[in-house]
Amino acid sequence: MLRLWYGGTFDPVHAGHLAIARAAAAAFGVPVTLAPAADPPHRPPPGAAAAHRARMLELAVAGDPRLRVDLRELHRPGPSWTVDTLRGLRAELAADAPLALLLGADSFRSLPTWKEWECLPELAHLVVAERAAGGDLDVLPEALAAAMAGRWTEEPAALAAAPAGRVYRLRQPLRGESATAVRRAIAAGEPDWEAQVPAAVAAYIRDHGLYRAP
Repeated sequence: MLRLWYGGTFDPVHAGHLAIARAAAAAFGVPVTLAPAADPPHRPPPGAAAAHRARMLELAVAGDPRLRVDLRELHRPGPSWTVDTLRGLRAELAADAPLALLLGADSFRSLPTWKEWECLPELAHLVVAERAAGGDLDVLPEALAAAMAGRWTEEPAALAAAPAGRVYRLRQPLRGESATAVRRAIAAGEPDWEAQVPAAVAAYIRDHGLYRAP
């Protein structure tokens, strides 16, 4: 069975994250594992500590059998390099077991800045969440386009048939949620942020005073 891995900072997890995960679960008919990063090397330090981000993620997926949480990156010292995580997952699986990394279009376009990014397709398939009719993937950086040439597929079954190496465009409705916007709204004292996150996550943020302005 295909294993779908969705890593991220989730700072905080919001409805857009969950929509991507559920769209992938529906497309492939398998659960999606969401994994919070402890020390993301490609962005500024998270606004909330890893323990808070992990707990919010657990609250967000509670009761949904399609979604799971894995905290291994929080228990590993050093930066949360995706290539290291995929190598660890690959070591746990049979050599021919299919594994896929789920990521948004913006993250996919930034792959050439990631550590050992050229190795990623050899370790896992890539499932790229593209906004419907958004053209996110129509024009890619030259190095990325060259690395992905011949790997694209429109068939979910193609990912289950091989351990790694394919790239699938996951089309989904356009959504406006943004973790950055949520954090800014909380810091500014604006109330509309609560509609962008699950109710249990909103309650946790309020109870712990997260993301408030200094």
